[in-house]
Amino acid sequence: MIDWAELLKMALTIAGLAVITLLTRAFFILPERELPMPGWLREGLRYAPLAALMAVVAPEVVMSQGQLIDTWRDPRLFAAAAGAGWFFWRRGILGTIVVGSAVMVALRLGLGW
Repeated sequence: MIDWAELLKMALTIAGLAVITLLTRAFFILPERELPMPGWLREGLRYAPLAALMAVVAPEVVMSQGQLIDTWRDPRLFAAAAGAGWFFWRRGILGTIVVGSAVMVALRLGLGW
């Protein structure tokens, strides 16, 4: 049996989330002129995507099942180092991903780490 009250709550929740998402994404597009923003804030916002990415990636590299990695025999450490090395050498995102993935696969399959 369908619980119409629960279905209505879910529909309203989804609609509310859609409206909030639309407003937050369109916040900088809706005004007719550019919003005044201090230079330090504008400069800081340039690094927001990188900071968010690091907040997601760094724990995945140095932690396993909620604990810090306690051994150097973890392919993620070497893959991250190889990927970082490639990026600093060539400045290419695709190469960074390929090199890091190749090192990870090689260590997992080749050495069984």
